[in-house]
Amino acid sequence: MNLILPGFLTGLSLIVAIGAQNAFVLRQGLLRKHVLVIVLICAISDATLIALGVLGLGALISALPWLLEVIRWVGVAFLVWYGSTSLRRFMKNESLKAAESGSGNLKQTVLTTLALTFLNPHVYLDTVIFIGGIANQFGDQKWYFAIGAVTASFIWFFSLGFGASKASELVSKPTFWKILDVFIAAVMYSLAITLAVAKLN
Repeated sequence: MNLILPGFLTGLSLIVAIGAQNAFVLRQGLLRKHVLVIVLICAISDATLIALGVLGLGALISALPWLLEVIRWVGVAFLVWYGSTSLRRFMKNESLKAAESGSGNLKQTVLTTLALTFLNPHVYLDTVIFIGGIANQFGDQKWYFAIGAVTASFIWFFSLGFGASKASELVSKPTFWKILDVFIAAVMYSLAITLAVAKLN
């Protein structure tokens, strides 16, 4: 049981960093659009990947570097596309319309959430290899560490998604949405560049 807190803190430290997935959850939380579905997908995906890491999938992925390379370049392409979409909303003054009408139907939202989750190779490094690798150092107690990390994921995504909706005054201002779109575009482009030049070993 003493391993739950270290697992929680490790998981939280990896999840809280600003990234494409968190930026998307934040935007949808502010829109109050499909929030429950999004946070459940993000948290359950993390839980699944952490469990696979504890079960030893991390060792398999480490042995197949080409797999992370494929994920990396597909991820770069997706991040550039998503960043361009946000920038296009900013350039065409569509931010307020997006704020009023919501962002995409349920199917589009689910697909975008899954893409932002699984097309980021660092999610595999963080959950499957890093957390899974640490957990496996504790032998029979490894699942307690994993439970702590999974708990951090659920708390973070639910707090981010549903906590964002409290900012109702900001949501009503067109300027806020333009700034948010520029911020999201900057995050997506910077992550795309980072992935493109990074060596994932």
